[in-house]
Parts: sequence; C-alpha cells; structure tokens
Amino acid sequence: MAAYVLAIVDVKDPVRYEDYRRLVLPTITAFDGRFVARGGRTEVLEGEWPARRLVIVEFPSVERAKEWWSSPEYAEARAIRQATSDGTLVVIEGV
Repeated sequence: MAAYVLAIVDVKDPVRYEDYRRLVLPTITAFDGRFVARGGRTEVLEGEWPARRLVIVEFPSVERAKEWWSSPEYAEARAIRQATSDGTLVVIEGV
C-alpha cells in the first residue's frame, strides 16, 4: 500500500537549504519514492497554515519510506535539512 511522507518546513537558511534540495532527489528515487508536491503555491481554504513550505513524497509502503528516512543515503541531506530549517515529517498510509 502506498505511503506518503509529509514534510512541513520553515526554511531558516535558504542558501544552504539549496544543498539539501540538490542532494535529496537521488535518495528518494533510490527508495522508489517520488515527489507529489514540493513547495508549490499553497492556499488556505479553512483554518490556519503556519508553515511556509509543504512537501509530499510518495513511497510504495510505510516500510520503504522509513527505510529511506533512516538510510545512510539520506543522512547527509537530512543533516543539512535539520540544520537549515525547522520542520515536522510524518508518514501516513495511503488508501
């Protein structure tokens, strides 16, 4: 069953964050993932939206998404993201 990683990110250092953007795609594709949405324009229809950036990544399963997140391949990119932004990542099963 497909799974989605939702990343809600507030970029603090946009210059260094570009390094993350450059490094992350090969790590996602290595784990059979793909971007569904990547920081595009958002519009609040109800409630409040405090984050500036939303990213959605699809993986074949929750297990594959967790393998990606904890992988050595993603470690360098993850460290850059954590150093240059504040955010929350969650994984959710699809239907």
